[in-house]
Amino acid sequence: MDAIAIRPRVDPAFRNDVLAGLAAPVPAVPARWFYDHRGSELFEAITELPEYYPTRTEADLLRRHSHEFARLLGRGEAVVEFGSGSSTKTPILLSAIRPGAYVPIDISGDFLRESADALQAQFPGLPIHPVEADFMRPITLPAEVTWMQKLGFFPGSTIGNLVARTAVDLLRVMKETLGEGARLLIGMDRIKDVNVLLNAYDDAAGVTAAFNLNLLHRINAELVGDIPVDAFRHRAIWNDPLSRIEMHLEAVRDVSFTVSGERFSFREGATIHTENSHKYGHRDSRILLRAAGWGVVQEWTDEKEWFSILLAEAEPPRFAP
Repeated sequence: MDAIAIRPRVDPAFRNDVLAGLAAPVPAVPARWFYDHRGSELFEAITELPEYYPTRTEADLLRRHSHEFARLLGRGEAVVEFGSGSSTKTPILLSAIRPGAYVPIDISGDFLRESADALQAQFPGLPIHPVEADFMRPITLPAEVTWMQKLGFFPGSTIGNLVARTAVDLLRVMKETLGEGARLLIGMDRIKDVNVLLNAYDDAAGVTAAFNLNLLHRINAELVGDIPVDAFRHRAIWNDPLSRIEMHLEAVRDVSFTVSGERFSFREGATIHTENSHKYGHRDSRILLRAAGWGVVQEWTDEKEWFSILLAEAEPPRFAP
């Protein structure tokens, strides 16, 4: 008897976003769908590239100011990390503040559990409660941390993947998830030389290109697609009016394909918009946080002012301006 191929369980939201996005007047797929297991691995490889400054700059800031985090944050809080990935920067924070629990949240379940196991080995006495979820929506945190003060951790300038209105919505969701009196430690990338930005998102080794193209492999694998991946190439551009790097998948020839039984056609030069990475000025980041009900307590930046870490606290609802 022939073996029967078993396809991965399909997330209906993934299917809906892909089908709607490919059919849209400006084709686009939300960046959160990059992160299947292979996509998560590729992103971790990106963070180690010489061109990709955000990870090492932020990690250096966390190390350099760890004593200040210890003073400002105290001990015993539940650290809730949104989009935890491999949690590579998390040990710096956990070592500094000695929390009462750690709750990593990530959409890639297998990768989440692997990372949580590795972190548990590093911090054997720390209660770790992984949550597989899309952090763009309100999340019920594990009962074990309900009574604890919450510190949200959102490193990597992941907030930059979202347009302003969606970023504000997410920050409001975080406030709702974390609860009254919560604080948030968030990384935000700064505006800088365009060549530095372009090199960071189009590296010489082609890892970012593979990361972008992996989205098409995932669509083929999970959504019964027949996209010829070699018909597309990775493209990164700087959109100055919107202050963001954009990643696209550009058709290198006319191409037609099906996904979940629906047919799509792209002319040569047409693109699928896959990611934004907004960059912020000093005031921009504060306005964004304030719009979502977070007040900035303190900000740290590197000597080049390439990257910032901000500590914010949830403000109570206001009746008047």
